[in-house]
Order: sequence, then C-alpha cells, then structure tokens
Amino acid sequence: MQLKLDALEAHLAKGLKGLYVVYGDEHLLAQEACDRIRATARAVGFTDRTVFTVERGFDWSALIGATQSMSLFGDRQLIELRIPTGKPGKEGAEALKTLAAADNPDVVTLVTLPRLDSATQKSAWFTALTGPGVALKIDPVERAQLPMWVNQRLSLQGQRVEPGEEGRRALVFIAERVEGNLLAAHQEIQKLGLLYPAGVLSFEQIHDAVLNVARYDVFKLNEAMLTGDVGRLSRMLDGLKGEGEAAVLVLWALVDEVRTLLRIKRGVASGKPLATLLRENRVWGPRERLIGPALSRVTEEALEKALSLAARLDRQVKGLSGSAGTRGSEPPPDPWAGMFELAMAVAQGKPASKAAAAPARPRR
Repeated sequence: MQLKLDALEAHLAKGLKGLYVVYGDEHLLAQEACDRIRATARAVGFTDRTVFTVERGFDWSALIGATQSMSLFGDRQLIELRIPTGKPGKEGAEALKTLAAADNPDVVTLVTLPRLDSATQKSAWFTALTGPGVALKIDPVERAQLPMWVNQRLSLQGQRVEPGEEGRRALVFIAERVEGNLLAAHQEIQKLGLLYPAGVLSFEQIHDAVLNVARYDVFKLNEAMLTGDVGRLSRMLDGLKGEGEAAVLVLWALVDEVRTLLRIKRGVASGKPLATLLRENRVWGPRERLIGPALSRVTEEALEKALSLAARLDRQVKGLSGSAGTRGSEPPPDPWAGMFELAMAVAQGKPASKAAAAPARPRR
C-alpha cells in the first residue's frame, strides 16, 4: 500500500501496521516520517527496539530470527532495517520476501531505503514488501514548492510572514538561500523561532537572520535555463563554482539541454508532433512542462551559436584553448563566465554573442 507523506499522521491515528517501508533521498523528511512511526510504536507498547544496517557480509538469518522471536522481557518490539545502498542482493531479496510474509503481532518492522529507480520499485522483493506493508515515497521538495514549504514550517512554530507582496518576497528570499539543502532550511527556520517571538516576521528580520546555506544540483540547471530565471541561474552557477564542482560536468549538463532543445526545435519545424519529440528525447516530468515556453522563446540561430560557444568552452576547460582548429571568437577568460553566457542563450533566447551584452549578472 502506497501512502503519501502528508497522509501519514491520519494513517497512524487509525492504528499501526506491522510493516513500513520509507524510501527517498530527502533525509530530513524521511527522518521525520520514521520518527513519527517510532513514536507511535512506543506509544502502543512496542518499546523494545533493534536496528540492523545492511553492509557487506550482513547476516540475513539474524534479521529473520529477530522478527520471529519474542523479547526476553515480553515487550513488543520495533525492528528497523536500514539498506543504505537500496540493493539487498540475491540472499537479501529472498529474506525480504520472507520478512514480508511474516505475521507476528508482537513485531513492527521499519525498512528504510534511498531513492529507488523504477526497475527496483518493480522488483519482486520490493513489491513483496509493499503488498502487506505501508510504503512512503519521500519526494524532494522542488524549488517551486519551497516557499510554500517554508511558510508551512513557520506556521508550525507560530510564525508567519507579512501579507501580500512583502511576505512573498520574504519567502522567496529564504527559498533562494536554502535551495537544495532541506536539513539546513529546517535549521534556519528553527533559528527564526529562537530569535523572534510568535507572530509576524518582517523581511528585515528574516534578511538579518537567514544564512546562505543553499546547495545546488548541477542537474537542476536546466530548470533555471528553461524558465528563463536569470537570477536563479546566476546563483546556481556561482554556488556550483564555490562548491568546487567540476566545470566539465557543468558544461556537459548545459550542452545536453541545448542539444535537446535544438533537436526538438528542428523536429517541430519539420512537422513532427511535439509529444512524439519529447518522448524520443526522453523529456518528462517538470521538464516536459518547461520545454514548450522555452522553444517559443529561443531561436534555432541562438541554439546553434550556443553550441559553437560550447565547443570552444570545452577546449578551454580541458586546457586546449588556442589549439589548432579552434574557430570563432575566444570565450571569456573565466570558463564559468562563458558557461553563464551559454546558459543565457537559452534563458533569454538570444544568440550567445548578444546574450553576452546583457546586463551584469545579479550577485547573491
């Protein structure tokens, strides 16, 4: 049985099940969900807790034995099984099937896993667990949802932002500084609760208190490019540079998006349906909604010039600038400035040479 995270509280109020599976990479939310299950288990008498962590050479028979035995003191027990890799192996897969089939009213089992790909979610061992058990998939809080998430967390501690545009500005300010780092976001929100009393928080109070703890994912750059969010694009590139991300990887992510857009742009021009082109180019999820507006904004010329710039940047980041065969004007001396120029070709829909003449990048 699949259960949404926001339905967990109501589910636990109706009674505890014998098996829970919590999986996903958003560690704060996964930890909070597990804490609620643990607290409910303790409240109804499952006071004996045993934790197993699957590592190389793990003894699966010990796990099965624990789930089938009674505590020496007669207490009901909570057994936690942590599989950090998400890959139990052949022996583990069979043990998990046995675990799922067990029916011991004196045992509640909590299995935690990282984010699983679609193939793993269809595996025999996982479907065996989720059949009799309750599965909670912990999805990440996307950038667009982050201001609302922050607002909800503030309300839990009796605080709120000012109404109207000033409040929206405050929530966006917080979101910009905690993006990609939900645990730190939680800590910054708690800090606001310690610094200021319950009630309305002004933008000035938030501005003075919230640190920049954002952590950027190179594979989220395409969202900022496709939406034309220049400010976010600038912050992400600055943040990735500051964190020491490899320029080669960042350039690859940018170029991959430019190539995808160009293939789809040419396909649409030749009369192919957009839906077919999206499938062929493996575009789905949030990107699927963003591609259409980006295609109407950016020209084929801009994309072709962006790829030309990318070729020169590729030689630059590999230390081959000035080698024979380089065509076109030299990119900026700092490859990160060149990558911003490349991304702006999509974000603003202008050829790279014109995008370079755009207003100076906003600083964080």
